[in-house]
Amino acid sequence: MKILYVTSEIVPFSKTGGLADVAGALPKALKEIGHDIRVYTPRYKDVPTAIDPGFPVFFFEDQRYFGSRAGLYQLPGGIDYPDNLERFAAFCQGAFPLLKQLRWKPDVIHCNDWQSALVIMYLKLKYKADPSLQRIATVYSVHNLGYLGMFDKNKLPATGFGWEVFKQDGLEFWDHLALAKAGFVYADVINTVSPTYAREIQTAEYGCGLDGLLRARAHDLYGIINGIDYDLWNPATDQNIPKRFSPATIVLKAENKLALQKANSLPQKKEAPVIGMIARLADQKGLDILAGALEGMMKLGCQFVVLGTGDKKYHELLTELKKKYPDQLGINLKFDAAQAELIYAGADLFLMPSRYEPCGLGQLISFKYGTVPIVRKTGGLADTVHDFNAKTAEGEGFVFTDYSAKALLAAVKRAVETYHKKMLWVPLQTKIMDLDYSWDASAKQYVSLYMKALAKVGLSAL
Repeated sequence: MKILYVTSEIVPFSKTGGLADVAGALPKALKEIGHDIRVYTPRYKDVPTAIDPGFPVFFFEDQRYFGSRAGLYQLPGGIDYPDNLERFAAFCQGAFPLLKQLRWKPDVIHCNDWQSALVIMYLKLKYKADPSLQRIATVYSVHNLGYLGMFDKNKLPATGFGWEVFKQDGLEFWDHLALAKAGFVYADVINTVSPTYAREIQTAEYGCGLDGLLRARAHDLYGIINGIDYDLWNPATDQNIPKRFSPATIVLKAENKLALQKANSLPQKKEAPVIGMIARLADQKGLDILAGALEGMMKLGCQFVVLGTGDKKYHELLTELKKKYPDQLGINLKFDAAQAELIYAGADLFLMPSRYEPCGLGQLISFKYGTVPIVRKTGGLADTVHDFNAKTAEGEGFVFTDYSAKALLAAVKRAVETYHKKMLWVPLQTKIMDLDYSWDASAKQYVSLYMKALAKVGLSAL
């Protein structure tokens, strides 16, 4: 199968979030199972060209829109570039001259998030009569529905479309433009990054105002859990952690714990349960309920190490609590890849109390490192982490349902109690290290998804 994978970011060339990780790993896995996949992405400032990710990558070159910008989507300080619509409309339009130049016709075009959604709309409307682009199936993946690509309606001409597309079953959304709708309305098949999130976004609570449209397209909407790249995330081969270990040598994990405690100026106590968290410090990631639970966690004798940046109020809260609990809190208000790996390798527990979480990679990485997750039952967290039952040894972590500080703290308490029962704890650690969330399984599900999209194109062409 021939696949054009369109993404606004991709490891190892550009990254702001999980999309880049998926874009760097899924094409690799698809190529490994025999498919001809090629990636199309913008070339941002200082993007290296000599790196070989294992599959062809074609860059959209535009010095004004991409090559001269310090950030991918935003100015320093977190303000969106005012011309983001123009930037990504130009990127999407550039896909078709590329295909002509390559003399290569994909069977499937797979677009990701609002930045690439217009590719689908251009194919279905502007190029519908082009014989060289007939019967190409389209797949649209939404990695986080919270980002719809919203713009003032007066920018519509920059898309190349007329006002006939400014309607409910077009790009119109509450008298604005929502570029994500180009994917939701026109793609043959839609998918999200977990089965539970695919159901959640069809509800008013999680649908961001598009739940009606998504319910109308429910028969074309699927959920596939992201994988992780075990070439990168494997404690047995990880060169970036102080002590490598495997399920058979789980006892060596303790040396990483001591290194994590030392790096965060915490007392190096092997018996103290260390809870790690790597997240954007925002309400979506559960920081509001964590704020109400932290002092209770301290009373349980936990050490808590957090890594991330975000809302000023949470920076200030964590900084103040560090003064109160200097021997229990490690606060890292930054992003640091080396510190992140040390948290996965050294923490006993990994906290993800998200309000919503389309998939989540943190819990999958923590599994591999024998770091037991504590999660709220939502999205991909609900699909991958099931509550531990001490009597049957079923489950992979500690799960709470209510979005409240009380429920979070209760889950932490259960986790800490289990941590102190080594006859339960060590088998749980080794069990989760053996779970398989490699991209191979997910890639095969995407092939099935592509087949569904191709069947729709075949039917529509009859």
